[in-house]
Amino acid sequence: MSKLTDEQINKRIATMDGWEYTDGALYTIFEFENFKECFSAMTRIAFECERLNHHPEWSNVYNSLEIFLLTHDADGVTEKDFELAEIIDELIG
Repeated sequence: MSKLTDEQINKRIATMDGWEYTDGALYTIFEFENFKECFSAMTRIAFECERLNHHPEWSNVYNSLEIFLLTHDADGVTEKDFELAEIIDELIG
């Protein structure tokens, strides 16, 4: 899968609520009611990541989940990252 250009990324990300393009990756942060809800969301996302064989860089502190999406093999953002971002949005709602 080939790396998208900054122009392609910025055009696509402009249509996505809560995501931005920063430090060469798609980025978002989610806040939940508590740790349990956050970790439950991470678990749901993890199953989809395994299905796609595409894994985020993410971190969790109590009720917040910070996600960076990029394709390391392509050294940048690809269609795979946008696909995963859309799935994450559907799961989190």
